[in-house]
Amino acid sequence: MPDTPRSRKTRSTSRRRAAARGPRVRFERFGPDARALARAARAVQRHPLVRKHLAETRNRLLEVALVEPVARAKPKEAVAPTNYRATFFDYSNNRALVVDGRLDDLERVSVAESGAQPLPSPDEFEYAVGLVREDPGLGPGLAERRLQPYRAMPPIIESELPDGRPARMISVGLLPLGRGVHHEIVGVNLLDDTLVRFEDRAPLTAQAHNPICGLPGAGQGTTRASAGQVWVTVSQGGTVLWRFLLVRPAASSGTNGSGVELRFVDYRGRRVLYRGHVPILNVKYDSGCGPYRDWQNEEGSLQATGTNVGSGFRLCSSPAKTILDTGSDTGNFVGVAIYVKGQEVVVVSEMEASWYRYVSEWRLHVNGTIGARFGFSAVSSSCVCIRHHHHAYWRLDFDIETAGNNRVMEFNDPPLIGGTNWHQKTYEIRRPRDPARHRRWRVENVSSGRGYEIVPGHHDGVATASPDWPFPRGDLWFLRYRGTEIDDGSVAIGPPFEAGLDAWQNWEPINGQDVVVWYGAHFSHDVQAEGPGSHGHIVGPDLKPLNW
Repeated sequence: MPDTPRSRKTRSTSRRRAAARGPRVRFERFGPDARALARAARAVQRHPLVRKHLAETRNRLLEVALVEPVARAKPKEAVAPTNYRATFFDYSNNRALVVDGRLDDLERVSVAESGAQPLPSPDEFEYAVGLVREDPGLGPGLAERRLQPYRAMPPIIESELPDGRPARMISVGLLPLGRGVHHEIVGVNLLDDTLVRFEDRAPLTAQAHNPICGLPGAGQGTTRASAGQVWVTVSQGGTVLWRFLLVRPAASSGTNGSGVELRFVDYRGRRVLYRGHVPILNVKYDSGCGPYRDWQNEEGSLQATGTNVGSGFRLCSSPAKTILDTGSDTGNFVGVAIYVKGQEVVVVSEMEASWYRYVSEWRLHVNGTIGARFGFSAVSSSCVCIRHHHHAYWRLDFDIETAGNNRVMEFNDPPLIGGTNWHQKTYEIRRPRDPARHRRWRVENVSSGRGYEIVPGHHDGVATASPDWPFPRGDLWFLRYRGTEIDDGSVAIGPPFEAGLDAWQNWEPINGQDVVVWYGAHFSHDVQAEGPGSHGHIVGPDLKPLNW
């Protein structure tokens, strides 16, 4: 049929109708699922070499996690994980046993021992609670439900043995629900199954007293160290707008996980990000508690109605709701929820780190804008009554069209030098946000001029203005890509607790190179200043397309 004004008008009307309906989302499962990890867990516990190392010991399998493939150069396409790592704890010898293996060859493993203290597993915590139930002083309060157990901070209580190593002492919080009992945090030494009580009813870096602040905790189960990746394609009116690999927090990269992770992010067929995630998260208190380094790979419950589309992924028929929406961490789903709201596709997950509740969220608009969001809340405890300061650090590995050939531009109003608002950053550098200059940044492809602007969120704060400065260290770092710099390597049980990003700022050239941006957001939480009905707070920047 010839192209006539009438046919062009018909096509234009169809496109408007498609846009009014909002974007469509398709999924393609990728990589191993939770069943593959379960098979590996069964096999590794039966393996002769593992049994030999653990012979005649009290031990427990803490977790089995996928290991990201190691590549000499940044791959252009995603590679499915084939390796796993199983972590055992040997209580008889106070050591961790790390077993590396392959999902496609369960007979081939390597075993190494470590003096490190991994995060407690859910099974360990339940075992520790069982020992508290046997205590003549505390057991009756639990049996009569006048005390409610909860996971407290720090997760491992510092206690030194004669050989200098720490004991495996799990922190168990006991929340008072009735008369005649006190709020208390106890230590359970799993090396000899003994209970440790503290003079001030809590270890040195925590508190257990009245008042108690935070939302009621439901105590539902969590998921950590699981499989889960799906390809997501977003289209509208027959045009593919977004395509990316979506990774659930329980399978995310980094020492402590990194929340909901986006990889190989393309908009309208061109690469934007190689990876976007939050590998570093910490908190500093004005007094009495912490500081803490938190983990972002333990998924909690949220409300999500819809259809499961992968291992730990649910496409929702209505917006999913987290603790920030409902004031409750009760839910019917653990994992990542995906839903369409207007012209945005939203991916969101609720995470737990002891009494903290965190929300990891990405919002992808049909116009190319990416909203990077991180939310903060907490359930009942004493420490959250004290003013404290959260810091989340996004790692935004930009590959604007190509992995290299990118540059960084900074906007200042009034200008820093001369009469131009935009100027280039040539070497690795740390930059303050400086709202007085309306500062924002661009990462561009040198050849095409296409790029993305980083626009700070209204509530993202400034590191030097944070009451706990210099703990937050900074606002933004522009670095040259190094595959080994996924995070700073600090484990969640710490120290150090501060973000160790300054060590990577070596003043290397970044003009025309592969650029990684670390974006820090800072939020001070003061329950005394909160308004009625507040369930938490959200921070994060917008990433907006330029010349796309």
